[in-house]
Amino acid sequence: MKIKKHIPNLITLGNLFCGTIATIFAVEGDFVSAGLFVVLGILFDFFDGFAARLFNVSGELGKQLDSLADMVTSGVVPGIIMYNLLYISSFENIDGQYIKQGLLFPISHNDYSLSWIKYIGLFLTLGACYRLAKFNIDTRQSDSFIGLPTPAMSLFVISLPLIQQYSNIEFAQNLMTNNYFLIAITILLTYLMNAEIPLFSLKFKEYSIKNNLMKYLFLIVSLLMIILLQYISIPLIIILYVVLSVVSNSKKKIEA
Repeated sequence: MKIKKHIPNLITLGNLFCGTIATIFAVEGDFVSAGLFVVLGILFDFFDGFAARLFNVSGELGKQLDSLADMVTSGVVPGIIMYNLLYISSFENIDGQYIKQGLLFPISHNDYSLSWIKYIGLFLTLGACYRLAKFNIDTRQSDSFIGLPTPAMSLFVISLPLIQQYSNIEFAQNLMTNNYFLIAITILLTYLMNAEIPLFSLKFKEYSIKNNLMKYLFLIVSLLMIILLQYISIPLIIILYVVLSVVSNSKKKIEA
């Protein structure tokens, strides 16, 4: 039995392990730890594909296992986080200010009167599940994506409580506690995951600037945004990714 053929699947299970831990932290309201393990899980998700190509051992088992792991790390976790964000923004303290410190501590669901609105956050989980199921049977997504990948959606969502907690920009903080904004983001991300919008992949078949100009531009701008804007850069990078993909596709259609 060749050990190397099992390496990619073991890495995929690392993704699932991180996603499971992130789920526990998300339920407890510890969004910093949840975000950390989501990022680790996404790194495992990247390297399992790299290992599969390196050892030339890709197969149907790895494909299915990868989607199942992604369903937890990039489906269940962001749904729970958005649920909690909507829950937190649905009540106020005695001074009429949103309870921001609740973002980092377990939430007692018996202490406050809640509305049904918080369950809208779980639409992200449903949308991620539907997208991953489609991805497994869609032969068009070998070199690019159609619809927003679930890891990108997950990164967008885990950044929201971090922006609320650590950003110095008051406007951005207020958005993170606005139900209308959070619901709009939930609906938009759920739509983008399943929309028929071609998005470029960051996989490189070769490294020439001519054939990878859009990818290099995206990576450079993203790095600058991370340095300058920190946590706020994460959702902006995801938006930039979608916009650049749409512009690139429109340019190709005009040239054709």
